[in-house]
Amino acid sequence: MSVTEAQPEAQSDAAGTTRPEPRMPEPRMKALYRDTVRAQLQDELRLANVMQVPRLTKISVNMGVGAALTNRGLLEGAIDDLSRICGQRPAITRAKRSIAGFKLREGNAIGARVTMRRDRMWEFYDRLVSLAIPRIRDFRGLSPRSFDGHGNYTFGLTEQLVFPEIDYDSVNQIRGMDITLVTSAVDDEGGRALLVALGFPFRQIPTT
Repeated sequence: MSVTEAQPEAQSDAAGTTRPEPRMPEPRMKALYRDTVRAQLQDELRLANVMQVPRLTKISVNMGVGAALTNRGLLEGAIDDLSRICGQRPAITRAKRSIAGFKLREGNAIGARVTMRRDRMWEFYDRLVSLAIPRIRDFRGLSPRSFDGHGNYTFGLTEQLVFPEIDYDSVNQIRGMDITLVTSAVDDEGGRALLVALGFPFRQIPTT
């Protein structure tokens, strides 16, 4: 898909008049970043050019299903869960090498993964911080130290039921997932500042 947004397809009414389909509303978090967060970060990080301001570029959600080696239905369940949570069908992840001790062969399906960009990414992020994460039992915040040195943040969720899109009665197994927030920041300071400004619920680390 090109950088230019696709134009809405035209529809014809009963009189034969062609009219464009209505555009979907802009994601709330995307508007917040553009209208408020970007200028705030430019000032906070003392950046000369607005193009240097860190931004969210993509979100990846990975669900491992090692038991799928013996039960194909578990993999189908993971694919269905991720489709509901992310709004797009995931890609199947496969083993890159064989491990005899685990009876694993190269190419075996071992999980599912979704990568979201643009509006879908912003919509997912909004649901993640506003609805899903607050439903974690005894939640006290996520560690602010789980960055990779390049401004990207990865954390795990132990069950898919924190997402309201998942119906408990339709789940064939409780399964966790890893979520990676990929940013354009050049270091962890910039990535952390971006996520804080976007309302990510980091845990307070006591100073000594």
